Amino acid sequence: MLRTHTCGVLSIKHLGKTVMLAGWVQRLRKMGGMTFIDLRDRYGMTQLVFNQEINAELCERANHLGREFVLQITGEVAERSNKNKNLPTGDIEIIVSDLKILNESAVPPFTIEDDTDGGDDIRMQYRYLDLRRSAVRANLELRHKMAFETRRYLDTTGFLEVETPVLIKSTPEGARDFVVPSRMNQGQFYALPQSPQTFKQLLMVSGFDRYFQIVKCFRDEDLRADRQPEFTQIDCEMSFVEQEDILQTFEGLTKHLFKTVKNIDLDNFPRMTFEDAMKYYGSDKPDTRFEMKFVELMDVLKGYGFAVFDSAQYIGGICARGAADYTRKQLDALTDFVKRPQIGAKGLVYARIEDDGSVKSSVDKFYSQDILQNLKEKFNAEKGDLILIISGENINKARKQLSELRLEMGNQLGLRDKTKYSCLWVVDFPLLEWDDETNRYYAMHHPFTSPKPEDIVLLDTNPKEVRANAYDMVINGVEVGGGSIRIHNSGLQKKMFEILGFTSEQAEYKFGFLLNAFKYGAPPHGGIAYGLDRFVSLFAGLDSIRDCIAFPKNNQGRDVMIDAPSIIDNEQLDELALKVDLKN
Repeated sequence: MLRTHTCGVLSIKHLGKTVMLAGWVQRLRKMGGMTFIDLRDRYGMTQLVFNQEINAELCERANHLGREFVLQITGEVAERSNKNKNLPTGDIEIIVSDLKILNESAVPPFTIEDDTDGGDDIRMQYRYLDLRRSAVRANLELRHKMAFETRRYLDTTGFLEVETPVLIKSTPEGARDFVVPSRMNQGQFYALPQSPQTFKQLLMVSGFDRYFQIVKCFRDEDLRADRQPEFTQIDCEMSFVEQEDILQTFEGLTKHLFKTVKNIDLDNFPRMTFEDAMKYYGSDKPDTRFEMKFVELMDVLKGYGFAVFDSAQYIGGICARGAADYTRKQLDALTDFVKRPQIGAKGLVYARIEDDGSVKSSVDKFYSQDILQNLKEKFNAEKGDLILIISGENINKARKQLSELRLEMGNQLGLRDKTKYSCLWVVDFPLLEWDDETNRYYAMHHPFTSPKPEDIVLLDTNPKEVRANAYDMVINGVEVGGGSIRIHNSGLQKKMFEILGFTSEQAEYKFGFLLNAFKYGAPPHGGIAYGLDRFVSLFAGLDSIRDCIAFPKNNQGRDVMIDAPSIIDNEQLDELALKVDLKN
C-alpha cells in the first residue's frame, strides 16, 4: 500500500504517529520559511507542512509542486496551532519528512473546488476532473448508499434481483427506441429497452413471485433537467397482490431510504386521486409542501360583463398568503411569466385584501365590492393576502397554467424548501388518453396496465371514463416512481390492444410472446419503477439529475467528454449493411 491512512481520518489521537498519505495537491501556500499543502483524496483533506529550517531541500521541492500533482508523503502527525473547525482533520497537520511525486499534472481547465469557476460545458468535457470535487463525489456516494439500502430492503422482503436483456425487440409505443443494427441478421435491428416491462411480467409467469433490478433504461427523447437518454430505474414486480399490497411495500421502501440515508421519519403517505390532483393543483404530480390549492370561480365571476371571464370555460385562482404587498412591477412580472409561450395564458387578474378587509382588484370596474367579498370568502382570504386568477377556454390548459403560477409563487415566497419533504400517492389515473391528431387512444401509462375491475364494463361503451389500476409516488412535486396492476388475462390484453388501434396481426407481431405466455397460467401481478436518478437528486437537493450521474450527457444528448455519438468507419457500416448519407 502507498498509504497507511486516508486524508480524512487523522485526528488528535494520532499525535506523534508516523504516517504515509497519498493524494492530490488541492492548494499550496507559502508563508515565510514554511510551505503548506492541502492534500486531498476521496475521503477528505489533510494539511502538510514543509519547514525550511528542518529540511531546506524538501521545502524547495514542495515549492515547485502544482495543483493536482499526485503525491505520496511520509511524516509525523502534529497538532495545528491554527485549527480549522470546518475540516474533520482540522486539529492536526503532517510535518513531512519524505516526499515522492507519483505523477505531475497539467494546469486544470477549472478549479477543483466546491465553488468552481468552470461552467457546465467545460466541466462535462473534463468530467473526470469534475468528479474530484467533493460536492459531486458526495452525490455519487449518496447514490451508492441509496442503491445499497434499496437492495438491502428488497432482499429482506423476499425480492430476487434478476437481470433482463439489454438487446430486445423494438415495440415503439411511447418514447422512441434506440435501435442497434445486427451484423449477423443484416437488415434487422435490436432495440435498447425503455424499461424491462414485458420481461418482468414474464418472470411473474415463471413463478419468480418477487423481482427487482437496478437497471439501465434508454429513451430517445428530447432532454431536460430531469431526463437523460440513458437512466436508471429501481424496477420491481410482485405476484398475487392487489394495489394496496404494492403501495404498502414500496411506501415501506421509501420510508426505509429516508430513515437510513437522511435519518428522517415519515408519516404514512396520503392518497390523492388523479381527478383531485388536477382539480386542486393542475398537475398529476402536485407539490404539497405548501397549500395554495385552486379555487374554481365560475359561479362567482362569470356573467358580469368582463368578456374574458364571460367567455371562459374555466376560471380558477390561488391565494398567496401575506403577498398583498406585491408591487405593480412584481404583478406585471407575474403577468409576463404566465404569458410566456411555454405557459400560454392570455393574462392574469389579481385582487388584494386590504387592511380594512375590503378587496382591491385589477378588474374593479366590472365587479362590485359585494362580489369581491364573495371572492374573498371563497378563498377564506384575510387582510394581507393576494388572490391571483387565470381563465381559459380549455379547462386542462388553464389548470396547467395556474399550476405553473402556483409553483412560481411557491418559489417566490420560499415555500419550496428542499430540506422539507412531502410524499403522497396519486391514484385512479385515466386508463386512456385521446389524441386528436392521430384520432386514437393511447395508454396513459402503458398497454399492460389493468383497468379497475369495476370499470372494465366501460371499455366497450365509454373508454375515456375507464380508470387505471395505476399509481404514482410523488415527492415535492416530482414523480419519483410509478406503476400499476397488470393485465394478466390474454383476452383482456387483446381487448386493450384493440382499443389502442392495434390490428390482431400487429399485436401478435409485437407482443405475441407475452400473449402466449398468458395462456399458461399467469398469476395476478403488478409492480412499480422508481427513477433512481430523480430520487438521488431529490435527496441531494439538486435541480438537475446530471450531477448524480457519473458520466451524463448534455442537453443535446452528447457525451462531450468522449465525443459521442460519432461517425463510424465505412468498414463497420458495410458489415452492418448500412449506408449513411452525410450530405443530407
